[in-house]
This record gives sequence, C-alpha cells and structure tokens, in this order.
Amino acid sequence: MSQTIKKPLVALQKAINKRVVVRLKSDNEYRGKMSNVDSYMNVILENAEEYNDGTLLTNYGKVVIRGNNVLFVLIEENL
Repeated sequence: MSQTIKKPLVALQKAINKRVVVRLKSDNEYRGKMSNVDSYMNVILENAEEYNDGTLLTNYGKVVIRGNNVLFVLIEENL
C-alpha cells in the first residue's frame, strides 16, 4: 500500500484563495477564503464568518488568526 506524504504547510499554501474552515482551540470556527498563510500557520481569511456550535455569530471582512490558536484547518475542495 503506497501513500504520499503531505506536509501540512505545503497543503495550506496550495489552498490559498480557496474556502476553508478554521477551528480554534476555543471551539469557535471561522469560515472564509484563505488569502494567505505563513510558516507559523497564521492565517488570513477574507469574507470571514465566525461560528460557535454551528451558529453564525458575526460576519467579518478580513481576519487574521494566530497559528498557535488553530486546532485544524479544513480545506473545502468543492467550493
């Protein structure tokens, strides 16, 4: 069984300009188009929305999320 190993930072860099879901350690989620990511996994989202328990809390234009707060990033391939 052969699997290719993907490095997380490379996968995130390839996902620039795609829609993503960023889950924080606080269980809040941010959804939007990822416009940039750096080597510390700091993420910049455009047209960001903040969710808690699936409920929309707030709409933002642009947010910067510090990498050490991120639990995971889900890349929405179909959007």
